[in-house]
Amino acid sequence: MDSELIRLERKGPVAVVTIDRPGRRNSFNEAMFGRIAAVAQELKVKPPRAVVVTGAGDVAFCAGFDVNPDNPMVDSIVKAMSTGDRGPSKKLIRDIRTAIDAFVTVPAPIIAALNGLAYGGGAELSARCDLRVMDPDAVICFSEARLGLMPDWGGGPALTRLIGPSRAADLVLTARKVAADEALSMGLVNRVSRKGRALFEAITLAQTIAENGPRAVRAALSLFRQAQDIPYGAMLDMEEELATALIASGECVHGVGAFLEKKKPEFPDII
Repeated sequence: MDSELIRLERKGPVAVVTIDRPGRRNSFNEAMFGRIAAVAQELKVKPPRAVVVTGAGDVAFCAGFDVNPDNPMVDSIVKAMSTGDRGPSKKLIRDIRTAIDAFVTVPAPIIAALNGLAYGGGAELSARCDLRVMDPDAVICFSEARLGLMPDWGGGPALTRLIGPSRAADLVLTARKVAADEALSMGLVNRVSRKGRALFEAITLAQTIAENGPRAVRAALSLFRQAQDIPYGAMLDMEEELATALIASGECVHGVGAFLEKKKPEFPDII
């Protein structure tokens, strides 16, 4: 069943999405793009306070697009190459982007738990998440150029925004492997976990976020996600509007009240 390829579990206020195809290093076939779009829709209907995405097993986070012939989407590539028609490949890329865009726009922080190799589209997916926790033995590789391809899951722009154009060019044009220590030093990931604990530490991070005001987190997240799309002055105005609406929502009553009473705040969910 499609639902078994990408599993959604809710652990209190945190949702965990598992790419579960370890026999193919958690690479995506046609059904999985449809499934992750469906998961995104479910999360948007009832948003958690944070989302963690990881890969099943201890070998791979995600190896990207499954290029094996039994993936029906491969036919689009073959047809495009044999006829020179751009239509099939354009539709393929648009279908992939539609699914991934839906997932990374869920209104909650999305944390990638990089438990193993993240190649090609898997590296792109991690770059499009809001935060990344990486196992010390994991590897990130924007490997598309080795296959005569380039990032097309939205990873090129995301990577450029994350680490800058020069470093992005280095990783994409060489298709070299990046180990955890270098990934951390260049800002490609936020944290390196203890060995074998990437998922656990990503969930712990998600739970820490989930303890804060959900409206505050969502408002700040919306600002960060648009930070490089608008001029600095417009971003300052946007922050002002978001902060004003947040205060008007009354969420800070719970936080400030708990602080004054020296208690841990308990914020209600957004209805």
